[in-house]
Amino acid sequence: MRSAPSSAPNLPPPAPLGTPAAQRPMDIALAGLVALAVAMGIGRFAFTPLLPMMLHDGLLDLPGASWLASANYFGYLVGAVLCTLQPWLWARLRVLPLFAFVTLVRGGLVATGLLTLAMAWPAPAAWPVLRFAAGVTSAVVFVYTSGWCMARLARLGVPALSGMIYMGPGAGIVLSGLAASAMTAWHWRAAAGWVLFGLLAWVLAASVWRTLRGGDERLHAGAPAAGQTGSGVSTPPQGRAEMAWLALAYGLAGFGYIITATFLPVIARTALPGSAWLDLFWPMFGLGVMAGALLVSRLPHGGDFRLRLIVCYVLQAAGVAASLYSPSLAGFVLGSVLLGVPFTAITFFAMHEVRRLRPAQAASFIGLLTAMYGVGQILGPALVALLLRRLPDAAAGFALSLEVAAGALIIGALIYAGMVWAYPMRAAKS
Repeated sequence: MRSAPSSAPNLPPPAPLGTPAAQRPMDIALAGLVALAVAMGIGRFAFTPLLPMMLHDGLLDLPGASWLASANYFGYLVGAVLCTLQPWLWARLRVLPLFAFVTLVRGGLVATGLLTLAMAWPAPAAWPVLRFAAGVTSAVVFVYTSGWCMARLARLGVPALSGMIYMGPGAGIVLSGLAASAMTAWHWRAAAGWVLFGLLAWVLAASVWRTLRGGDERLHAGAPAAGQTGSGVSTPPQGRAEMAWLALAYGLAGFGYIITATFLPVIARTALPGSAWLDLFWPMFGLGVMAGALLVSRLPHGGDFRLRLIVCYVLQAAGVAASLYSPSLAGFVLGSVLLGVPFTAITFFAMHEVRRLRPAQAASFIGLLTAMYGVGQILGPALVALLLRRLPDAAAGFALSLEVAAGALIIGALIYAGMVWAYPMRAAKS
């Protein structure tokens, strides 16, 4: 991870005590946690536990579900690209207003609740548009929540605490998974689930609304020219190549986990029909996500974090393989946990690696990596949809998809190993 100074790039000095910026580190971390729980755990992943209910209600079939998931992930990609291009757009379109990061986060949380509620509307033709918009919103909230929290906590001298914010997606997954399990037991319809999750998104957003304040982290109307850092020091070609490899490897992580993360309850129902554990594997994945994020916050903040990324990719590959080659209760429990534990750890390590390589342009390059992750997420469900139509049954389609996903994660780990060899750690530019 980064060996850069703890001060955040492109930001003014810390505000004096008594200003809105003078917040407690734990309050900032909790606000980030809740924001990501809403945007990711609900806005992105509520679809996974509700999918069996939608299938049961006859609202869509598995290939249709795959394309609906891809619409959400395509929106995530578009949102990430917009975040990446934001400095370029604002530099050329001077009429665009400059928003504080937290303004965008607040707006995204409100929009997440609205778009989730709207999925209860019995208009299947509108669902791809709604899921696309939810994906755009989740990317914006992710990028600017990460930027706001990481910058604030770094300036307060507790950068490792930013690992706590990545417990948010796991917390949202656990909450939505347990709620969906209860709704299934009570024979609720999927539409009622979407309404419940939309209202829950607003309640959670309201709980951190006052903490999400302070306008010193803002969109900027331009970025240093390509090849330049904020201090005017040229970025060597090696640095550009290293960033490209990092982006590719991070994209493979998006592809490697997304098939399981989208279809886990459905895959489990195919392998273990009638099991009482079917609705609990998804919350187990969420608990693994939370445990991994907590573990990350306890690890020493230093060293070569590409080595940690290698371990994370191998663990996720093992998680995918566990449910594939051992489709039993033990296999799904182990697979859910192994897939979940490295989930946000990968994001945490990769985002800080961006800050090490591009401290003066971190927000823009976080958007770039998020976009690559989004590409991987789009390709995963699309692959499932293709194989489900071409192979004789759902089990064969899921099996081949998971084999490809596990292979992608191993390739990602090998890329990081090559980066460690080709690009030894060096001091970050300030």
